[in-house]
Amino acid sequence: MCGIAGRIMQGVGAVGRDLVDLMDAQSHRGADSTGFAIYGAPRDTGYVLRGMGFNKAQMDGDLADFMNVLRDHGSDFLSEPKILSDKNKHYCFRMEIKDPADLTAWVADADTLTDRIEIQSCGRSLEIIKDMGGSSEVADKHGVRDMHGTHGLGHARLATESSVLPNASHPFWARPFSDVAIVHNGQITDYFTWRDKLERQGYRFLTENDSELIAVWVSDQMKAGLTMPQALKKSIGSIDGVFTYMIANPDGIGFAKDRFAMKPLVVIDQDGDLAMATEEQAVRRVFPGECDVINHDGPSLMGLWGVGNRSIAA
Repeated sequence: MCGIAGRIMQGVGAVGRDLVDLMDAQSHRGADSTGFAIYGAPRDTGYVLRGMGFNKAQMDGDLADFMNVLRDHGSDFLSEPKILSDKNKHYCFRMEIKDPADLTAWVADADTLTDRIEIQSCGRSLEIIKDMGGSSEVADKHGVRDMHGTHGLGHARLATESSVLPNASHPFWARPFSDVAIVHNGQITDYFTWRDKLERQGYRFLTENDSELIAVWVSDQMKAGLTMPQALKKSIGSIDGVFTYMIANPDGIGFAKDRFAMKPLVVIDQDGDLAMATEEQAVRRVFPGECDVINHDGPSLMGLWGVGNRSIAA
């Protein structure tokens, strides 16, 4: 029942505003939580982190421990972390850091703190913002409408099998691969089989949400040498379930659907200016004028959209 959305601008623009509109139109599909993955101008060095702490009363100590792990890996804050706290027990943070000596090793050590503090995205350009509540509520709290970039993803979640917690909501970061995010509508029925295989390879999962698995599965396939189109195509035959997912990196957005194409995805493409969503009435929020809508169903089980002059290798 979840709703997903994607947006690609022709240049840097108000992608946050458009994603909020896309998700507001689909708020009836999931009232538990809403999230956004936004790709801004990429940094040459350094990473931006978005994350969450789970106990405001211990925030100072937890952030100090987090800083110590950063410094152990040759990194540090580039500026003071920005903390967003409200009536909830959890708090959210945004911080910019220097490059760790080894990103994967640093993520592994930082994840030893996940009972207290959790990284939810790490990237040169990617920022994931997710929280409890509907699109407008999350956008107002986190200033999503004011975020600019080239493209991004959105998700409205109706929890079915995993916990209703802010860190269990979408989008998911493909830990520990920087700048990769996913949104997903559906269910992976061989989730535990694939999770066991990936954990044996050294990957770590912080939730029992099957969407988190897809992000890592695709990224692992690309690490092994597949292009994104090849990995998307392989997922259709390798992952069992009923699903439509969109996965993004700095170059663009790809999607894949299961062989029965049960979960809808509609797209408007105006010469490279794109909006995608589970429902047509959502993409009409971005393109209200006369235009053609593409329904990706039937034999159209995967596809790719690049950003600007960049392309995702075929």
